[in-house]
Amino acid sequence: MSTQKNSGRWQPGQSGNPLGRKPGTCSVQQLRVQIEFLIPEIIQKLATKAREGDIGAARLLLERVVPALKPVEAPQTLQIAKGDLSTQAKSIVALAGAGEVSLAQASQLLGALGVVARLIEVDELLKRVDALEKQIESEHLD
Repeated sequence: MSTQKNSGRWQPGQSGNPLGRKPGTCSVQQLRVQIEFLIPEIIQKLATKAREGDIGAARLLLERVVPALKPVEAPQTLQIAKGDLSTQAKSIVALAGAGEVSLAQASQLLGALGVVARLIEVDELLKRVDALEKQIESEHLD
């Protein structure tokens, strides 16, 4: 039986499960190397079975060999109201309500407006800090 240190860790070179699988006896890399030459034949058999109507083979082939298609949204021009950010946000919500943009697109646009609002806020804070620093410097010079 292995002994533990007081800290709860096993001593170097000792296993928590001495009867467990020995290291390197069944690594994934070894299995891949062993079946690597079979891959083209396996894919060919799957394709043959899929052509014969085997739905399981077709599903496996499509899921593992062919990458999944991802939806792509086409760019579109939107008429968003001019004005402050809250006016633009209301305009985006109205576009979603009218069905001119999807709810997901409206959510993305509103998120982008939120980022713009934070950037404006940071810019304004930087200007205020800069003005305060200049004021403090001028007071120290007097």
